[in-house]
Amino acid sequence: MEMLWLDCHHSELTAQQLYTLLALRNHVFIVEQNCPYRDIDGQDLAADNRHILGFLDGKLLAYARVLTPASDSAPVLIGRVIVSEEARGLKLGYRLMEKALESCEKHWSQRAIYLSAQAHLEGFYGRLGFKAVTEVYMEDDIPHIGMQKA
Repeated sequence: MEMLWLDCHHSELTAQQLYTLLALRNHVFIVEQNCPYRDIDGQDLAADNRHILGFLDGKLLAYARVLTPASDSAPVLIGRVIVSEEARGLKLGYRLMEKALESCEKHWSQRAIYLSAQAHLEGFYGRLGFKAVTEVYMEDDIPHIGMQKA
């Protein structure tokens, strides 16, 4: 299985790529998880934000968004981490996070990396070096936990 991985500044995304990633996010986070929330939050085309896309045979199967640190001392934020329903079980989550972490290192080396993980994924992110830095909290009626990697 040869994946094509892209690490794009938002200005490098084609209209088709942007549409495809928004459609995947909508399907997984809003429809599949039955969680109406404002996914299109104004961050996709802001600052130096990055989009990590994993394609197989032209189909987007994995995606994550990397947000520019808000200040000189703020961490890089990884969010919107998705593996499409049809690709779950193929270990793409680890490959996707490796690509996201490589992007953080390339563009914001020496910065801590933060993510708001769904609480049931704490172990997954823990295996990637993230440590819990908050208690479990509710976000859009789903338990989450703040995690950071130094």
